[in-house]
Amino acid sequence: MYVTIADFMKEWNREAMLTQEVLDGLTDESLKQKVYPEGRTLGRIVWHITTSIPEYLAHFGLKVNTLVNGQDVPTSAQEIAASFDKVSAEASQAIEQQWTDESLSQVQNAFGREESNATILMGLIKHIVHHRGQATILIRQAGLKPYGVYGPPKEDWVNLGVENPPA
Repeated sequence: MYVTIADFMKEWNREAMLTQEVLDGLTDESLKQKVYPEGRTLGRIVWHITTSIPEYLAHFGLKVNTLVNGQDVPTSAQEIAASFDKVSAEASQAIEQQWTDESLSQVQNAFGREESNATILMGLIKHIVHHRGQATILIRQAGLKPYGVYGPPKEDWVNLGVENPPA
């Protein structure tokens, strides 16, 4: 749990950097990848990660810029990655400028539950991590090597001295 804004910022910056690495590895073609015919595309999922950040923060009282035409998924992987970079930096700035350490203990209604702002911010990170995991699967299905978020992808195990990773 976050006790200070600095605690949150440390984790936010790390997770934003990891997400940026995942997004930077996308191609325009990979954005079309789906798990199943009626499912979301990889592009829709990573665009959702990007657009949900300012929407989420605004829902809980922070003044942030939302993306213009946020409902329209870009066809450019580079545009999505650049938008995420901008949005995550603006989110950092908004939180640091508008909330204090004391704000973290304040309680709000969060989707039907009473939660502290610290828990709400943790929920934002978990939301991003959840969808980043979905994106990683689709990246693999699109034929790309996924970025090793919390550990190396199978292609990089050899760098650790492991020829065939255990199942």
